[in-house]
Amino acid sequence: MGPARSSRQRYREFVTAYKAGRLDAATDGGDDGAPPPSGPEHRTKRRAYLREYVRWLRPYRYALAGVFALALLVAGLEMIEPLFMRHIIDRILLNAGLDPTSRLLRLNVTGAAFVLVILLSNLLGALKDYRQRLLNVRAILALRRSLYQRLLQLALPRLWDMKTGGILSRLTGDVETTTGLLQMAIVSPAISVLRLVIAVGVLLALNWRLALTAMAVIPGIMLLSLTFARRIRPIYRSLRADVEQIDGRVGETFSGIRVVRAFRREMQELLNYMLGRHTVLRKEMFAQRRELLLWTSWGLLQAGVNVVIVWYGGYLNLRGGASIGDIMAFQWYTFLLLGPVWNIVNSFSELQRSLAAMERVFEVLAMDTDKPDRPGARDAPRLVQEIQFENVEFEYREGKPVVRDFTVTVPGGTVVALVGRSGAGKTTVTDLVARFHDPTRGRILLNGVDLRDLRLRSYRHLLAIVQQEVFLFDGSVRDNIAYGRREATEAEIEDAARRANAHEFIVQLPERYLTFIGERGVKLSGGQQQRLAVARAILASPQILILDEATSNLDTESEQLIQASMAALLAGRTTFVIAHRLSTVRRANLILLMAEGRIIERGTHEELMSARGLYYDMVLRQMESHGEDAETLWGR
Repeated sequence: MGPARSSRQRYREFVTAYKAGRLDAATDGGDDGAPPPSGPEHRTKRRAYLREYVRWLRPYRYALAGVFALALLVAGLEMIEPLFMRHIIDRILLNAGLDPTSRLLRLNVTGAAFVLVILLSNLLGALKDYRQRLLNVRAILALRRSLYQRLLQLALPRLWDMKTGGILSRLTGDVETTTGLLQMAIVSPAISVLRLVIAVGVLLALNWRLALTAMAVIPGIMLLSLTFARRIRPIYRSLRADVEQIDGRVGETFSGIRVVRAFRREMQELLNYMLGRHTVLRKEMFAQRRELLLWTSWGLLQAGVNVVIVWYGGYLNLRGGASIGDIMAFQWYTFLLLGPVWNIVNSFSELQRSLAAMERVFEVLAMDTDKPDRPGARDAPRLVQEIQFENVEFEYREGKPVVRDFTVTVPGGTVVALVGRSGAGKTTVTDLVARFHDPTRGRILLNGVDLRDLRLRSYRHLLAIVQQEVFLFDGSVRDNIAYGRREATEAEIEDAARRANAHEFIVQLPERYLTFIGERGVKLSGGQQQRLAVARAILASPQILILDEATSNLDTESEQLIQASMAALLAGRTTFVIAHRLSTVRRANLILLMAEGRIIERGTHEELMSARGLYYDMVLRQMESHGEDAETLWGR
């Protein structure tokens, strides 16, 4: 890595790329900075996603129609308002044929009607905004629920490819931006076009000369706005990418805060954070200067239109071609005219962002769920009589199997130990048992039935897993123990904790079973976390249990407590144990020594020790590393 660039250097590089047009190509593709996808295949996909989006919006069609109806009423009432002013000026105030009493009476009646129209317009506008926001909220909630449900059901490799940041990005920003498509592509443009048509129609009906004068500036305004929007959008995309990178680094910093402090990197992390934020600030001010130019241009154009209307209107008035009320009404209509123009321009600029987010969301929704049930699939049996592996082979990448020629029969209630070096395929075998993956070739049978012929949800009711890296949720002790059985009683939860040798430390906590343990259980020691995981598995009362290095990271005392609790956990269950500490697998009914995905030795501890093969050598090396001689080893 080269020396860190200052925020000034980064900013100069950003400005150079912006002026050269390279920033557009680097940011138009989305958050990852890749070039935007194009071509017939991408356009076909986008059309398919749009059709799916329209189909997904179908349940909200009546609510959408209600919003349009309210918008139409509001637009109609707003277009009436300038006519009241025109009537008051021309027909009342400047009407020389009216006496003061009649003039006052007409002024009061017209003014009261004017107020009523304004009140009704604002009330209906508020109702329209509320209904529109309610529609957006309902659409966001429904889409977020569908996306979250699909993410929960996706295959693990797909989730690994998306990473945590990608998943969160889709669930938060992408969903809201996709729902913004409803506003930006349908509601806002349609309402703006409606208001524009009404305003132009009224203007032409009032005075076609003034109307053409007012509308002459619209093409220039639209061109100016689209040009500025297209030039400013890459800046904000670059900003968003920078902020995501900074926030990601912050998350990493506090996830690894112990490493940061151990290597005295606090100041460097602070400097990196401020460097990133200072660069973002420079870019924000760069964008603000250009936006300021846009708004100044808008203000000048609007003021110029008003000046032209008054000037040209005054000329027409002197020649008898326009009244004072016409001129005043046209100024009001010009304001009503420019608003829809800006909304239409803004809709165009936001549309591409919404479409890109929609593609990311509906791409996930179009993915197949993880192992959908086969037609005719049945519920899993309640009792495990036998699990049989028939020539099982599995590969993550085609042509590179990590498990091969795996054949073994496991009677129900048997403890099977998987041993071998890292990368031998032990965890993959247990993942196949849990149906996180399905065999590439071969079969796994439960009581003679292929696992793929069983309903996945019912099969996983038979399972519980205790891993080396215990995962606990940011909740109470009780919630974590009862995670697999939310309906469990307090007595059942306490009994599971006692059997896991966890009750003793739980009652010492400030709020006992209601104590919150922090994210990933950070307020507990490693041994305490492991015992909670065992209690969780005991309460689930599984038929099939998977223990993946459950005690490898614990001290001797914690391991002894866990081993004692394991005896209660293993009783009567079909168990697959992965362990590097061979002392933990001696009581297994069957030990499988694996290498390069194959079983190279099998048998009980005594049988394998008598054979004096690779298993014997492994045990010997471990015992010698702990200071025990071979005679002690053999005696065991």
